Amino acid sequence: MSTVIFSVRSNDQITQDILRFAQGGADATPRISFDTHERMWTLLNSKRWDILRTMAGAGPLSIREIARRVGRDVKAVHGDVTLLASNGVIDRTEAGVVFPYDTIHVDYTLHAAA
Repeated sequence: MSTVIFSVRSNDQITQDILRFAQGGADATPRISFDTHERMWTLLNSKRWDILRTMAGAGPLSIREIARRVGRDVKAVHGDVTLLASNGVIDRTEAGVVFPYDTIHVDYTLHAAA
């Protein structure tokens, strides 16, 4: 089973992770990072979570098949899939679109407002 971590991290933190990984000292778990909580939760709304849940571990799927599985209009799902792909969350292949993970772990810390 493969897991991806969705996290909120600064560009400096991401750069440090890349350097540690290049030196063999970082966790090899794939990570998709966002620079703010707002950006993450705007992209990952409830309908797009449904798409990711449907795609997890399913291999390449057509947009029409994803729409059928989530019970939504093909055009609306196409828009969501395009947005997820353009933000690096899912991949487009010749066989269809794919989310190559079985599990999603969300990792972030919410601080009190100043």
